Amino acid sequence: QVQLVESGGGLVQPGGSLTLSCAASGSIFRINTMGWYRQAPGKERELVASITRTTSTNYADSVKGRFTISRNNAKNTVYLQMNSLKPEDTAVYYCNTEGLLGSGLIGPFNVWGQGTQVTVSS
Repeated sequence: QVQLVESGGGLVQPGGSLTLSCAASGSIFRINTMGWYRQAPGKERELVASITRTTSTNYADSVKGRFTISRNNAKNTVYLQMNSLKPEDTAVYYCNTEGLLGSGLIGPFNVWGQGTQVTVSS
C-alpha cells in the first residue's frame, strides 16, 4: 500500500557529513509526520528527528545543532542532513511516515523503511 525507499547512508570520517533521503510511494492521500530513527548494536531504536506536515520539527538532544530534518511534500520525501558526525552516530537509520491512505483505500498508515547503515569511523 505504502512503500518507503531510503538512500544516502555510508561510511564517513568523524566531523564529516551525510544526507539521508526517504521517498514514500503508493496509495497515499496525505502524509502527516515523517521521522528518522536509529538503532545502534545492542541499543533500542530511538527517535532522531521528526517533522510534521506544517514543518514543525523535533530533535533528539544528542543531534540538536548538527542534524537538520526537512521534507518536500510534493515529492513525499523527507531528508536528514547530518553534519559534524561523531562515532556515536553510527547506527542503522530508519525512516518512518504516518498519514492517510488514498486511491480508494480508507484508513491510516504507519510504515517503516528498510534501514540504511551510517558508520562514522576514521
